[in-house]
Amino acid sequence: MLVCRDVDDSPAPPTQADRDGAPDVGRWWQEVSDAGKYVTGDRLRPAAEAMTVRVRGGEVLVTQGPFTETSEVVAGFDVLECASMQEAVDIASGHAMAHAGAIEIRAMWPFEGE
Repeated sequence: MLVCRDVDDSPAPPTQADRDGAPDVGRWWQEVSDAGKYVTGDRLRPAAEAMTVRVRGGEVLVTQGPFTETSEVVAGFDVLECASMQEAVDIASGHAMAHAGAIEIRAMWPFEGE
């Protein structure tokens, strides 16, 4: 799960007004952990502190900021162990940022031989 928020949102924690009607992320984490679905996750530093690395023609190009201009930035991630994408959707819909931002779900694609 890529936990996303609007670019214009402050990196500060949400206020009580932001939380009204949204699930408590601590409670979400506990429920997902108790169900044995949570693997790892964390918040990320602000996008303004990101660095993007590209190699073109043998030259390393480093730029400040996220790799693309967008209205949302990745603010954190959670790795879940789910039996299906539908199960991941069900779990993600309970996350607070599904109500205040967006959650992008991607299945992992293991390297060959792993």
